[in-house]
Amino acid sequence: MQLKPVSIGAGTIDVWQWSLDVPLEALPPLVSALNEAEFARASRFVHEQHRLRFIAGRGRLRAILGSYLGVAPNRLAFSYNAFGKPRLAGRGEPPLHFNLSHSGPTAVLAVSDRYQLGIDIERVLPFRENLAEHFFSGAEDEALKLVPAQDYLGAFFRCWTRKEAFVKAHGAGLSLPLESFDVTIDPVGEPRLLRLDGVDDAPAQWQFLNLTLPRGYVGAVAALTAGNAVSLNYRGGTLQPARRERRGAWRPAARIERHQALSRASRI
Repeated sequence: MQLKPVSIGAGTIDVWQWSLDVPLEALPPLVSALNEAEFARASRFVHEQHRLRFIAGRGRLRAILGSYLGVAPNRLAFSYNAFGKPRLAGRGEPPLHFNLSHSGPTAVLAVSDRYQLGIDIERVLPFRENLAEHFFSGAEDEALKLVPAQDYLGAFFRCWTRKEAFVKAHGAGLSLPLESFDVTIDPVGEPRLLRLDGVDDAPAQWQFLNLTLPRGYVGAVAALTAGNAVSLNYRGGTLQPARRERRGAWRPAARIERHQALSRASRI
């Protein structure tokens, strides 16, 4: 039976969250959603956990996008821009914009039928390197130096996820210099884009929103809304809380683990 496509609307970005660690009995429909290339890619993972998480991520992504379009998950086709950003191929207008991020066993997906967007989540983990000096703008690095030591990790990951979300939404991937734009790092209020080199009105064109996530994670959505105000509509049964949320608060991890590399700017 052909399902009717679902409209999201101008005032909303849908956000989905799910676990990549699924029981074996839940795998068959996820495997059947993959195309041959994805199935082959899954088979190349050396570690079983990585293979199963890829299947759970890609299969669920296809199922969710298919539900919006009224199309069987395994019939969806993806294409990629010159910088590797994925999009749905041959689905007509208006396009369905989406972006996926995952950290550890947690995946999140942002979907809009109006706005170019990006999403990023990270687990809050300690690190020894001066990453801010290498990956952030001068203004962001200076702002972080003013943050009390006990609040530094939260501020760092707020900045990191906001920058990653913007890079992914912008679509230029790693060709967009990370020092070419500034984001806010404050724990309260809505996050904002402060500067983008060469685009004076960029702060007014882009909207950032914090994600409400399980304890120990922080994340953000960036969207090119051209001044339209949007809110996040949390979908699915695994989100906490399952409600519209314009602001999210970072909550520190009960147990902080070691730092992992965090660069997936243009990949699903």
